[in-house]
Amino acid sequence: MIAVLLIVGFGVSLVATLYAVRSARGHAHITGDHDLSGPQKFHHRPVPRIGGLGIFVGFLASAVVLAWRQPDHRQSLLFIVLSALPALASGLLEDLTKRVSASKRLVATAVSAALGAWLLDAAVSRIGVPWVDSLLAVPLVAAAFAVFAVSGVANSVNIIDGMNGLASMCAVLMLAGLGYVANEAGDALIVAIAVMTIGATLGFFLWNYPNGLIFLGDGGAYFLGFIVAELGILLVHRNPEVSPFCPLLLCAYPIVETVFSMYRRKVVRGRAVAMPDGIHLHSLIYRRLMRWAIGSKDAAILTRRNSATAPYLWILCASCVVPALFWWDSTPVMLVSFAVFCGLYVRLYARIVRFRTPRVLVRSAQPEIYADVLPDSTKRRT
Repeated sequence: MIAVLLIVGFGVSLVATLYAVRSARGHAHITGDHDLSGPQKFHHRPVPRIGGLGIFVGFLASAVVLAWRQPDHRQSLLFIVLSALPALASGLLEDLTKRVSASKRLVATAVSAALGAWLLDAAVSRIGVPWVDSLLAVPLVAAAFAVFAVSGVANSVNIIDGMNGLASMCAVLMLAGLGYVANEAGDALIVAIAVMTIGATLGFFLWNYPNGLIFLGDGGAYFLGFIVAELGILLVHRNPEVSPFCPLLLCAYPIVETVFSMYRRKVVRGRAVAMPDGIHLHSLIYRRLMRWAIGSKDAAILTRRNSATAPYLWILCASCVVPALFWWDSTPVMLVSFAVFCGLYVRLYARIVRFRTPRVLVRSAQPEIYADVLPDSTKRRT
């Protein structure tokens, strides 16, 4: 059954996303990302940013199959789809109109989280600290914590959505971790939803990476972030043996990226927290490790430079997913691993921003594999 859900989600998403790509000329004036000069813009031509629709359609197709084969899950599937709609809709509306503020999207995501807490009982019921757990015993407090957590994770996935394949593959890694831990805990529903989402995301991924034919968009980022956060809360709430910090470690990369960005903008630079900038970790890797393509105007080279950035962050994301797979029931290990990851992230960021990038990263970013497409002038600069 799991394989069927994966294949259905993948196939439907693949076809739906392909249709969006092939029909782009007819709707590019609405769906295209025409802003090529923003601080977080690294594409060289307008690209449709409605990849989230393909993922959602693939997810729905898998949900129909699961509801048909396992009627006991119908209500939960209906509720999770209904809960996700405000977050998805606000993101898609921004993708289409470019006029929905970050605060309004955050409110919509909070509404989705509140619906999840109400319909699915997806509330933060424990974190392993006695006096806090006593507060979480109050339903409204537990729901408020869930709203904060889901809104934060959904926004963090949107924050890292800056390179071809970056946010979508990181979401796949986090979902795979949640699915594995849920399988170990015997929670078939969470396993099924994680697999459905993975399949739908991979169907989009093949058109997004490496050539960037379509973007995830805010709708896709918020939808994936919501599903990841919701499954993490449900996993802990439904399975007492799972450490409450396991989902935190699985989502460490986007969470740390977001918190660090807020600190950097407000404290270091004295700017508004919501003000976009171009110095996220993925932006620095793009600009300072992929220097072999600087100065080139060739579209193929610029696309390859963009796509060569994401694997560095996939490895970073996987570095916090792996320990969660082995010690998912141990809170001390989860906390130590999270602290180590935070230190690793800050250290890596500081080295790159000060032009002291670790040599192993510089060597791996050399252009040998692109030698056949680099112009002579670019080769000389490397």
